Amino acid sequence: MSRERVRIVVRGAVQGVGFRDALHAEALRLGVHGWVRNRADGSLEAVLQGDAPAVARLITWARQGPPLAQVLALDEQAADRDFERTYHSFERWPTA
Repeated sequence: MSRERVRIVVRGAVQGVGFRDALHAEALRLGVHGWVRNRADGSLEAVLQGDAPAVARLITWARQGPPLAQVLALDEQAADRDFERTYHSFERWPTA
């Protein structure tokens, strides 16, 4: 299977609704590695690494999010050199 590394930024009502914890749980369920954090501008950012189908499923999930979230936009891009580290778990990072 092909491996994928993607950076996503999710905008809308995505903080204070359990999005970060729910994304973490979904990533673990799908076997995706990387990290997730809230951003000071109110968005949520994550780097997702794993088998391409699992990463795609997690991105599809993130377009909706947990029940209280209201996703207005999800920007997706190949993770650049700033995010080239290989992760062996899925981490929750502090707000940036």
